[in-house]
Order: sequence, then structure tokens, then C-alpha cells
Amino acid sequence: MTRIKNSELGSSPFQRLFHSEEILQKWSDLSECMSADGNLSMELKENVRRVLAFGNGCSYCQAKGRPLRASEIKESYALGFTEVFLTQREKTGEQFFHVLKEALTDEEISELLAFICFTTAQQYFGALMELE
Repeated sequence: MTRIKNSELGSSPFQRLFHSEEILQKWSDLSECMSADGNLSMELKENVRRVLAFGNGCSYCQAKGRPLRASEIKESYALGFTEVFLTQREKTGEQFFHVLKEALTDEEISELLAFICFTTAQQYFGALMELE
């Protein structure tokens, strides 16, 4: 059971935590945009999301499964950086970006970091609301 009553908005347990239709719509639009194929594939981002789910303590997100083994070098670097982010947070130093640049372009790094930050916000929201 969540900490607040569900709204009538949305189609998922996560979406029903929003009591503002405008916020729900904009949040959902950004979530869809962030998760779609871009400079990074949907599959890579889904695997990053899975790593974050366990590091950020979101039971709802964890229910979708554990991370899969990386299928390509770019994904391996992205998952490794995600693990570093989870343990270092704001102390993620320049040396980790040098390593990341061995496999990802600046555009891909920008998308990865935006995805990590937005997904972390979603997962914190779910964890704080005790969404299961």
C-alpha cells in the first residue's frame, strides 16, 4: 500500500500516484521520450533502468527483473558507469568520464546521464511513496 491514496488518473500504479493531470501528462511524456530509441537504444536504457532499480531501492521497478548481461561494449560501459554512479553519486570523478568516452560519444554520454538522473527521480518517487 502506498503512503497516499491513489488518484483516478493514469493507467499504472505509478501514474496513479499523481494527483495533477498536467504533471502526470508531462512526466509521462518525458518518460516516454527518455526511454525511446535515441542516441542510445531502448534495450540499453532498459538495462540501465534495471541496474538503477536495485541501487535506488524501488520495489515497483525491481519487479520488472534484474539487469541482463551486456550484449555489446557500449552497453557494458554504460552499465559500469551506472554502477559507479550508484556508489559515488556526486563524487563521480573525471576519471570515470575518461573511461566512458572510450566507448560512447558526447551525445550518448549526455543522453545516458539525462536518463540516469530522470530514472533515479522516478525510482526515488516510487520508493518514497512505498509503491510495490
